[in-house]
Amino acid sequence: MKSDRTQNPQISVQRPELLAPAGNWECAKAAVENGADAIYFGLDRFNARMRAQNFTEADLPQLMKFLHLRGVKGYVTVNTLIFPQELAEAQQYLRTIIAAGVDAVIVQDVGICRLIRHLSPDFPIHASTQMTITSAAGVEFAKSLGCQLVVLARECSIKEIQKIQQATTLPLEVFVHGALCVAYSGQCLTSEALGGRSANRGECAQACRMPYNLIVDGEIVDLQERKYLLSPQDLAGLDVLPDLVKAGVTSLKIEGRLKAPEYVANVTRVYREALDKVMAELERPNPLTPFPSREGGIKTPRSGDGRGQEQYNLEMAFSRGLYTGWFKGINNQELVHARFGKKRGVYLGEVTRIRNEQVTIKLEAPVKPGDGIVFDCGHPEAKEEGGRVYTVTPKGQEVILTFGKDNLNFRRVHVGDKVWKTSDPELDKQLRQSFAGDNPQFQRPISLEIYGEVGQLLIAIARDELGNIVQVESAIALVEAHTKPLDTDRLREQFGRLGNTPFSLGTLTNHLQGAVMVPVSELNRMRREIVAQLEELRSQPKPWKLRSDVSLQNLLPAISPPSPTSHALIVLVRNLKQLQAALNTGVETLYCEFEDPRTYRQAVELVHQHRTSPLPTPHSPLPQIWVAPPRITKPGENWILQQVRAANADGYLVRNYDQLQFFGADRCVGDFSLNVANPLTADYYQQHFGLERLTASYDLNINQLEDLLSSCPPQWFEVTIHQRIPMFHMEHCVFCAFLSEGTDYTNCGRPCEQHEVKLLDRVGSEHILQADACCRNTVFNGTAQTGAEYVQRLIELGLRHFRIEFVNETPEQVTKTIHRYRQLLQGEISGSQLWRELQLQNQLGVTRGPLGLSPVGGGRKF
Repeated sequence: MKSDRTQNPQISVQRPELLAPAGNWECAKAAVENGADAIYFGLDRFNARMRAQNFTEADLPQLMKFLHLRGVKGYVTVNTLIFPQELAEAQQYLRTIIAAGVDAVIVQDVGICRLIRHLSPDFPIHASTQMTITSAAGVEFAKSLGCQLVVLARECSIKEIQKIQQATTLPLEVFVHGALCVAYSGQCLTSEALGGRSANRGECAQACRMPYNLIVDGEIVDLQERKYLLSPQDLAGLDVLPDLVKAGVTSLKIEGRLKAPEYVANVTRVYREALDKVMAELERPNPLTPFPSREGGIKTPRSGDGRGQEQYNLEMAFSRGLYTGWFKGINNQELVHARFGKKRGVYLGEVTRIRNEQVTIKLEAPVKPGDGIVFDCGHPEAKEEGGRVYTVTPKGQEVILTFGKDNLNFRRVHVGDKVWKTSDPELDKQLRQSFAGDNPQFQRPISLEIYGEVGQLLIAIARDELGNIVQVESAIALVEAHTKPLDTDRLREQFGRLGNTPFSLGTLTNHLQGAVMVPVSELNRMRREIVAQLEELRSQPKPWKLRSDVSLQNLLPAISPPSPTSHALIVLVRNLKQLQAALNTGVETLYCEFEDPRTYRQAVELVHQHRTSPLPTPHSPLPQIWVAPPRITKPGENWILQQVRAANADGYLVRNYDQLQFFGADRCVGDFSLNVANPLTADYYQQHFGLERLTASYDLNINQLEDLLSSCPPQWFEVTIHQRIPMFHMEHCVFCAFLSEGTDYTNCGRPCEQHEVKLLDRVGSEHILQADACCRNTVFNGTAQTGAEYVQRLIELGLRHFRIEFVNETPEQVTKTIHRYRQLLQGEISGSQLWRELQLQNQLGVTRGPLGLSPVGGGRKF
């Protein structure tokens, strides 16, 4: 397979990089041989796919030599949060990566970005999608850390991508194909809350792929077969490739480091061929015709309904249903079909008859002997019947399928069952052949310039796509040709014999003067020399600067002794009734997070009125009110921040990069969504944004939290010790999708304002669902959790600010809970006493939560 990379200098549209996943060596080879421009992979630590086979540090030199020889870049994922005690290990890990000539690292942790730039002034850093960047302000934040490229959140539409690209100078990367997380990457705490497995540490348990029941105003809603309310279809950006290219995207990323090499080969080839067609069309001097019809990929039979080979290949690779995700904007009726949350494949049709161990189906896609199929009776959570097809007998618009003896339990197959093709051995064989053997199958073009005249040496100058250039001269001089002089065709014939090399001959420019000739054996020697020299140049490790005179210690903040101030209890409320109840208890610091920011003005007035009423004691401080903007800010949403500021609160609980910028002149506290998990990150936010406090990451257990407080001034932090953890935070609106027929806020009728909704999981927990001002949904854990047993240890370390949060608790519950935590901070009751007492209140259902080294009951399995 050869790549056609002829460039038109008149076109201003850049060719995006095609970036493929690689969980192991076979996947890396599959990606390279099917046209990936770069691969991304994890090592055995600090990556967001710890379940993948991954590579080791010892593999790096050989892997990078292989990739570079083939003209492919290699990016290492260091896309998790790093805890304080891991920083020294991470430093050595990064030195190894940089020294190995890796092309870039993909990073989530702010502190790790700082550490990389400290160790190397020029080594490229790519901001991971785990950094939750959704705006130009987020891109500029990444740029300030030394990042050279930003992977945008998958929730960005093409219009939003264009706006971000126009407002910033950094290159942008987007996911173009693969599984879609329902929650914003970097903001999902579900696995942590329910099972002690952090998605921010590469241990996602995929709770979004599980079935849920919808409870509305206390009653379960019958949604028939729709149970997978949080499981999006897989992303497929094939149809919008021209728009992504025109938007100026620099890199198109395929998801799938946990997938098989056949998947990598399949999807990479489909997008390689489709992208080359798009570029060929856009690079024409006067492109008049539309984007070419979809054809290509591994050749497979077309189905009866005209499904393209690309679509077939992608569905067979892995499919929960394929959809353009958020690229075209929000459509809550399409994103999540909710009928299953696992791989299906190609839809074949419905069962119309079962007789004599033969199954008749109304066929909608091709099927052949040897294909594997599964019968879908509408209960994907149960064991499904399936097997390999033995014979296929056409019968009009239907086909009769038979199966091997005892291959199928026909009592579990029903008329009306949907039939899916889950395996195509012929396709798998073709895919495996695409990366079998040691000889290169995907070749990248080189350009040649040929110079010479009679009596002079023949000179060949070769350039590859990466900018490598070599010059080779003949060993003998050119002589006058009386017959068959060297012309362009003969030169192309001899220099184009590049089989079994990484190269193909692209453009050849003939600058020979007169009719000249040289023996064919000399042309062949020159060709081999060109290949050898280019391979030698490509195989050299990237010479990144790596400073030996600096270390992590230079970046660590100075530790000051804790101030002797008293303990402060901070209370976050989510409605006005809770606010009034908290005010009545005399709480000094109040945070408000309301669905409608317009209500903040009323909340501020309520607090101001309370300040004028008689104080509980003559020396009681006046209550302070801080308000929280929504967690995500996208292009065009600054009006919400203006609305928040218009309330004239005492300060702001900031959640993202836009808010750090917008509220830069105001009093601010950084919330948990900033993912502060180590002293390097904490120090950066303190030094650059002057935050009064930072909320420690919810991914930290008690030992890691102690390490954080011991490595920074403890007065920098507040810790949330009681809350219903916000598990999923998502663009997907469950209210709109399942309680309306609308596609978004413009036509859904706002059911979120009319109903109280919960999600019932498989073990009987009812998780609370709320929408924010931007219609983004948060699923809060149905069970509140406490860190009460660790409060005394935290006080000893100098922590003075403790937060408790409420979601849907009654004013009476708010009052009682505040009272108990006050007693705890004053030493009147112990943490275990508080935990036992609140546990008895079944409506609170308190557990110890992620601060504990292991959840009560050992966590849950999904």
